[in-house]
Amino acid sequence: MKAKLVEKKYLVTFILVTSLFALWGFANDITNPMVAAFQTLMELSAAKASMVQFAFYGGYATMAVPAALFIRKYSYKSGILLGLALYATGAFLFMPAAEMQSFTFFCLSLYILTFGLAFLETTANPFILSLGAKETSTRRLNMAQAFNPMGSLCGMSVASLIVLPQLISDKRDAAGQIIFGTLSEAEKADIRLHDLAVIRDPYVAIGLVVLLVFVIIALTKMPKTESEEQKALGHTHTSAVTLRNLWHNTIYREGVMAQMFYVAAQIMTWTFIIQYADNLGINKATAQTYNIVAMSLFLTSRFIATFLMRYVNTRVLLSLFALGAGLCTLGAICIVGMGGLYCLVGISFFMSLMFPTIYGIALENVDAKDATLGAAFLVMAIVGGALMPPLQGTIIDQQVIFGHPAVNVSFVLPLLCFVIIGIYGLRAHRALTR
Repeated sequence: MKAKLVEKKYLVTFILVTSLFALWGFANDITNPMVAAFQTLMELSAAKASMVQFAFYGGYATMAVPAALFIRKYSYKSGILLGLALYATGAFLFMPAAEMQSFTFFCLSLYILTFGLAFLETTANPFILSLGAKETSTRRLNMAQAFNPMGSLCGMSVASLIVLPQLISDKRDAAGQIIFGTLSEAEKADIRLHDLAVIRDPYVAIGLVVLLVFVIIALTKMPKTESEEQKALGHTHTSAVTLRNLWHNTIYREGVMAQMFYVAAQIMTWTFIIQYADNLGINKATAQTYNIVAMSLFLTSRFIATFLMRYVNTRVLLSLFALGAGLCTLGAICIVGMGGLYCLVGISFFMSLMFPTIYGIALENVDAKDATLGAAFLVMAIVGGALMPPLQGTIIDQQVIFGHPAVNVSFVLPLLCFVIIGIYGLRAHRALTR
């Protein structure tokens, strides 16, 4: 008999934990367009504005391993509750950050917020994998991850329909040029006060939602997983043994690297779509609608990919989708104009299965005793989203490279990432067939 995707006894827990995927999706994708907003409002270079992403994804790198150690000592539920508490704290810190009009304070708020997201991702991904049969674990994670872009769409929609249209700093002249830089310092100060309040409000609102979810989960009894039962019996590995086991697992080790390059590609593609559109004379609010279309493709493709996994090996599918993403990225680099923008949007269709599939492949042959710390390093790999966007921003600041728009050329970096992901899929498939 074929194993069920989600057994009845785990259904309530599966639904509650899956809701967390939407919560961090919202935070991820309301933050991406803020890079362009801060660049104009605080009069920063693209490289410095991308420090928003450095702070955001740097929080994952800082807290993923401590989160795993916390969960190993206590439980998945404890990790979820602490993650939600940190998430809400970071969101509420946007209030003093806006009051002080400090870009550094905003970055610090995001850094703390992502401490919470690191706890949630380190907890939720392996928790979902453990809620049922091992043979359905990657499909189950893809299903749960499908709710991540739903949260992302909400975040993008709030940014596109509520935040960006209200930013006075993005007003343009008849030629399509932003006029903020031509204003007096007094006029800029008034606009900055208004626009920072506009940026602040959605974060405060999501902080309240997170507190509500905290209360619901605190009051809900959750089942113990295999790793938690082993811990209760004293059958766990020490951290040193776990680290040795993980290091000698080639597919896991290479999976961490592939995950780092995937997150880098995703963040670069979604963060700089606004700068790409801006180079074509499209304002931020309109440019964000292209991000929404990209996320809609991403969401649709996630369900398609989950269906295809019933018939196509996940490793082969990963390589095929990496090839598709690479071809779209080539189009975004080479085509100057709307065709290039359409290619850039199309990348999202092929990125959809990458994170959960790499995650599932990497952990597939990891012992349950090692899964929590193994998951932490896969979450820590999200640091790719902190390291590469500033490099892409530096390329974009060059304006023109060899007669080609620098923003187009900058997408060579995501292209490199997709090549590495494709190679990982092939190597993992070869290891499986051996």
